[in-house]
Amino acid sequence: MVYKGILDVRPKQGLCELRFGATMQEAESYFGKPEAVEHIDEIEQYRSIVWHYWKRGFSLFFDDTHKNTFSCVELDDERALLWANEVFKMDETQILKLFQEKGFLEVDREEHKWGEKRVSLDDAMVDLYFENESLVSINYCIPHNFDTVLILPN
Repeated sequence: MVYKGILDVRPKQGLCELRFGATMQEAESYFGKPEAVEHIDEIEQYRSIVWHYWKRGFSLFFDDTHKNTFSCVELDDERALLWANEVFKMDETQILKLFQEKGFLEVDREEHKWGEKRVSLDDAMVDLYFENESLVSINYCIPHNFDTVLILPN
């Protein structure tokens, strides 16, 4: 299992061939060493380690409550694929139709003061961020129990 250079977004599953629940060692074997490591521990019940791959356009989150296993992804690589579609070349309507076709129907929207729009597909555990009608980033994670608070950076 080796990373081939194109990010394959797999909601509820993982990123490319790396599955949610993978260990840090498995992630490093697949993607190589991260460019930067960040520790998030400001939230009382939530701690994670974030591996940033800035040049490749993504970050991996390893959740402390799940033995530091791979739990979330944030990506902004415009070449990323979602179900074999170049998702960053699609508009919001096209993306939502694609999710609908896959059975994900729960949509929530929020306009942020700074101009960014968040479109969440709660049943897919996916947040899409738009600026000026264009997709700028995708955040998605493994389904968690609802006792765990998960906060991803924007």
